[in-house]
Amino acid sequence: MPIQVSFLRVGPVEVPPPAYQSEGAVGLDLRAAIDAEVTIGPGERKLVPTGYAVALPDGYEGQVRPRSGLALHHGVTVLNAPGTIDPDYRGELKVLLINHGAAPFTVRRGDRIAQLVLCPVAIAEVVLVSSLAPTARGAGGYGSTG
Repeated sequence: MPIQVSFLRVGPVEVPPPAYQSEGAVGLDLRAAIDAEVTIGPGERKLVPTGYAVALPDGYEGQVRPRSGLALHHGVTVLNAPGTIDPDYRGELKVLLINHGAAPFTVRRGDRIAQLVLCPVAIAEVVLVSSLAPTARGAGGYGSTG
């Protein structure tokens, strides 16, 4: 069932609002709200504004995730994927892109640069204890399960 989420256009550059691109999509595409092209060289990262702020409902987070086509075709992804948007944040949504590809990548005004997925989250009550319940895995870390 859809939840209502308020978006506010901010900044000087107007681009279409976040939107789903197909009936079954779960990620709202975010667009680059830039007035001049931004080129990201191989190994470089750039913070790209989207032109929108959001008011997420309590109990939800926004996850900023890469677009698979940019990753596949250009090696461009979201550096801190998934980036978390907290429900109390009201600033402009910005996307930290990195170019892992071999060639420079140019971002243009209105390009779809990432997707925003809304997810319910549980808020933890931290309880300090003297021991934890045992499990078969125990403290086995990286690579311990095969």
